[in-house]
Amino acid sequence: MLAALTIPGNKSMTELRPWGSFTILDQGVGYKIKRIEVRPGHRLSLQMHYHRSEHWIVVSGTARVLCDGDSITLHNNQSTYVPQTKSHRLENPGVIPLVLIEVQNGEYLGEDDIVRLEDDYARIP
Repeated sequence: MLAALTIPGNKSMTELRPWGSFTILDQGVGYKIKRIEVRPGHRLSLQMHYHRSEHWIVVSGTARVLCDGDSITLHNNQSTYVPQTKSHRLENPGVIPLVLIEVQNGEYLGEDDIVRLEDDYARIP
């Protein structure tokens, strides 16, 4: 279900997920910046990270965010912070794609630092 593609004219790599896609826009020591798109009615796994925090900024659409048991709804130009080791989930309850920018900070930013606690797409080992 995982695929990668290159968008013409863009040096970034986009990775497809069952819920949508993400594109790494920039990265360096201690940070990574992604553009995330979540399809309407879909959500990411309930997860946590040992080595990074995340800051999410909504570009378009509506985001429902669950973080450490609290739920908030965000719209264009609103943001939230997800501290390291806190359980969290991102969901698109709307009818248009949710687009957001994610800024990761931490000592290790690999995709294998995702600890899935619940998943709609059977990706928990």
